[in-house]
Amino acid sequence: MKIAQITCGALPTEAQLAELSAVAPQLVLAFGGIASMTQPALLPTLRAGLPRVALAGCSTAGEIGNEGVSDDQLVLTALHFADPDIRQATTGLRSMDDSFAAGARLGQQLLDPKVHDVVVFAPGVNINGSALIAGLRSVLPASVGVSGGLAGDAGAFTCTYTLSSQAVDSQQIVALGFASPRTQLRHGSFHGWKPFGPARKVTRAMGNVLYELDDEPALNVYRRYLGEHAKDLPRAGLLFPFEMLGADRVGQGLIRTILGIDNEAGSLILAGDILADGYLKLMHASIDSLVDGAEAAAEQVRGQVESAQGDRLALMVTCIGRKLVMGARVDEEVEAVAEVLGAGCHRAGFYSNGEISPLHDATDCSLHNQTMTITHLIEVA
Repeated sequence: MKIAQITCGALPTEAQLAELSAVAPQLVLAFGGIASMTQPALLPTLRAGLPRVALAGCSTAGEIGNEGVSDDQLVLTALHFADPDIRQATTGLRSMDDSFAAGARLGQQLLDPKVHDVVVFAPGVNINGSALIAGLRSVLPASVGVSGGLAGDAGAFTCTYTLSSQAVDSQQIVALGFASPRTQLRHGSFHGWKPFGPARKVTRAMGNVLYELDDEPALNVYRRYLGEHAKDLPRAGLLFPFEMLGADRVGQGLIRTILGIDNEAGSLILAGDILADGYLKLMHASIDSLVDGAEAAAEQVRGQVESAQGDRLALMVTCIGRKLVMGARVDEEVEAVAEVLGAGCHRAGFYSNGEISPLHDATDCSLHNQTMTITHLIEVA
C-alpha cells in the first residue's frame, strides 16, 4: 500500500492534488472543519483533480494527520492498494428514528461474501449511533468488522456533514466495504476515564434518551453532580460522561456522552442506547490517563505491524470530550499512538461525536464515547 497526505486551509491547489495523484489512489479520505467541508467548490475540485477515485470523510471537531492535530483545516489522505476492491454505499438519514433502518439499508448495499470489513462515517447529531450499528449488524454477517465514527462540528452539536463521491450533505451516511483478502483491518479501542460517585439506577430510559435515575428526572440528578458546570450544558457533558454498568453493577466497557438536554422532559439525550435495567456512574479524566488510554488502544493493534507490505494507516477516531480535557496537550494522545505503531504508519482521522469500533479486536461492534479508537489498515502480500 502507498499513502500520500496533504493539509490545506482552503481548497487544495492543483499542485497538492498532483501530490496525491502521484500514488495513483483508489481511495481518498477527507476530514475537515465545517467551513472546509461546506465549501461549494470542494467536491467539484476533488472530482476534477482525482477522477475515478472513491471519496469518503466527514466534518470534525479537530483533524488528525501526520503533522498532529489541527482545527478548521482540511486533511486529505490518498491510499493506493496493490489489490483494490473497495465498495462505497450511501444512504440518507431521515430522522433519529430512521437510524436502524438506515444501517440496514447500508448493509444491504454492502452485502457480499467478499466484504470482510466496513468503515462508516455518519452524521454526529440527530442520530442514534447504537441503532445505526444494530441496523448494519442485522444484515451483515457477524464476521464483518465495523468501525468508523460520527461527524463533529467543533462541539456545537447543531449540524455536521459527511462527504462521499456523490455529495457533501448533513443527512448522508457513507460506508466503505473492503473486499480484497490482501487488505486487513484491525481495531483497538480504549478510554482512560475513571468512574466516581455512586452507581445510579436507570429507572426510565428509551433508546438513547435517559429520563430518570433513581426515580428522579435524570437532568436534575446530573445538574447536581455538575454544580457550577451545569450552566454550560450540554457542552459541559463532554467533560463528565457516564460509564454504563449492567444490572449486576459490573462495567460494560462502554461510555455514554450527553449530546443534548430536554428541560421540559427533564431528560438527557445520549449518543447511544442505554441499558434499561442497568446503572450509570459519572466519569472524569486527567490528561495523563487519556494519553495512557490512547497508548493502550495502539497496543491492541501493534501485533499487525510486521505482516504489512508498504505503508500502513492508523485511522483514529477520538472524542471531542478528550480534546476539551487535554487542551493544548491534545497532540500527546496522537503522538502516543504514533510511537507505538512506529515508522511507516501514516495517521489520519478526526475528533468526533461518537466512535464506532469493536472491543479488543472482536467483531461485535459498539458505539463508544470518549474513547480513542484505531482502525489499523494494512495490505499484505
